[in-house]
Amino acid sequence: MAEKETINNPKDLVEPVPEEVEKIVLPEVRVETIKTRRQREEKNALAAWVPKTKLGRLVKEGKEKNIDSILGSGRKILESEIVDSILSLESDLLSIGQAKGKFGGGKRRAWRQTQKKTMEGNVVTFSCMAAVGDKKSHIGIGMGKAKETLPSRAKALRKAKLNITKIRRGFETKEPSGSEPHTVPHIVEGKCGSVRIKLIPAPRGTGLVIGDECKKILRLAGIEDVYAVTKGQTRTTFNVAKACIDALKKTNEVLLE
Repeated sequence: MAEKETINNPKDLVEPVPEEVEKIVLPEVRVETIKTRRQREEKNALAAWVPKTKLGRLVKEGKEKNIDSILGSGRKILESEIVDSILSLESDLLSIGQAKGKFGGGKRRAWRQTQKKTMEGNVVTFSCMAAVGDKKSHIGIGMGKAKETLPSRAKALRKAKLNITKIRRGFETKEPSGSEPHTVPHIVEGKCGSVRIKLIPAPRGTGLVIGDECKKILRLAGIEDVYAVTKGQTRTTFNVAKACIDALKKTNEVLLE
């Protein structure tokens, strides 16, 4: 036989009066964003850095403070902390991965997932491409691969810092002295695989007339206005990024008039 349902008596709700609410002191809760936490971790790691190369020791001791002199002398950078100590870099991930959803109906992801068939089962690997720059003519890209997403991102950022390079910016027309360069100094063309990218100087205020992934690279390099023409299999994003970097490196070439 089912038990008879019992109805609970309503509870008395005790609410504080406004005078009591004012006396309640709540502890301050500091909300730390992901970006802030990452910056703090990078700062702590840089403080605890023990250099292993001669160039790293010079930078750690403060005897070498100019990244342009390091790149111009041809010395190879083997530690990413060297670049972190000299430059204030910003980073961004390029969308090189597959699209979400069935039949590729969504937005492309930053991680490219591949699988290898083994006797034990499928071994999943994640690839990631990152770009770093200071928006003042220094840019670098790198690609990392690991069995998890976060380690692959860390590898990509480290390689991008090791591949840092100096480019040259210019003007589309003559401007007063002291103006900030905003575009490429002349027409340059880069290639990687079947991809060809031509960067053309544009007037101030034009913006970046190029694909989304190349926009990320050009913004980090400090270029604000440019026209572009692309050819080849541009769906292969990492070839497009490498072709864009190849074109930016050619800005250092001086044209003979």
